[in-house]
Amino acid sequence: MRDLKIPEQRHPEKAKRPDNPQPKKPAWIRVKAPVGRGYQATRKIMRDNKLVTVCEEAGCPNVGECWNQGHATMMIMGEVCTRACTFCNIATGKPPDDLDVFEPGRVADAVRKLGLKHVVVTSVDRDDIEDGGAAHFAQTIRAIRKQSPSTTIEILTPDFIRCPSEALEEVVAAKPDVFNHNLETVPSLYPEVRPGARYFHSLRLLQRVKELDPTMFTKSGIMVGLGEDRQAVHQVMDDMRAANVDFITIGQYLQPTLKHHRVDRFVTPEEFASYEKAAKGKGFLMVSATPLTRSSYHAGDDFAKMQKARQAAQG
Repeated sequence: MRDLKIPEQRHPEKAKRPDNPQPKKPAWIRVKAPVGRGYQATRKIMRDNKLVTVCEEAGCPNVGECWNQGHATMMIMGEVCTRACTFCNIATGKPPDDLDVFEPGRVADAVRKLGLKHVVVTSVDRDDIEDGGAAHFAQTIRAIRKQSPSTTIEILTPDFIRCPSEALEEVVAAKPDVFNHNLETVPSLYPEVRPGARYFHSLRLLQRVKELDPTMFTKSGIMVGLGEDRQAVHQVMDDMRAANVDFITIGQYLQPTLKHHRVDRFVTPEEFASYEKAAKGKGFLMVSATPLTRSSYHAGDDFAKMQKARQAAQG
């Protein structure tokens, strides 16, 4: 696969376009405020274990629903990302601390206390670490396996773009059940939306996971409403299938603050349904395409469906 030139990183402030205001949020994108006993209980476990969740850091619209059900996506390796993606609300800059060697154990403890059947573990990008945090991912997977052997594990990783090949190999060798790495958007928008990343590198990462372990489920997702067109979305689907990706997620981009990339438009539920139909026709084992779809939203249920789909495909 060919490589794209890595663009110079920019601060999200440059994505602000005050002369072109964000379109009004439609009724189908609105969600309830996070309340309820389940929400409070999940929040307490996260605080007691001194853990960070992408649910809060990225301002996920589904946090109320998921936390009420005792589901949370753990974010390891700190709260500060070394990238400056203009769609993301996670703080960017130089991480203040070294990796916490006790964090994998605390994540495993929280998984056990929550009684999770399926857990999603993600992270910030840590370009300041030689292996990008690969060993930390592997340690977290092993810690969860030790405390909760029946829990299935899904990881959502960085691209390990400046790391030796052994970094990805170490993560795959730890045997997560699902390896997820999001492409996030179409290639033409990478310089503006995902500076510091390369589209074809991310595709190759997903393809390499399958080469290392053909039995491992792979997953990737994109946001729509950033300025892409339908043809570009279909091309991303084709690229993912060429890399043997099993599961695609497609969700509506929501602008976290005025400093971030603006919403170009709100994609209708009917358009999402057409994307789902097209993706299924292209051979994905699992497709989630709705305005509120996020990588970890209903991840456990989707994993079970994906397992059944594979079994059916194998006869």
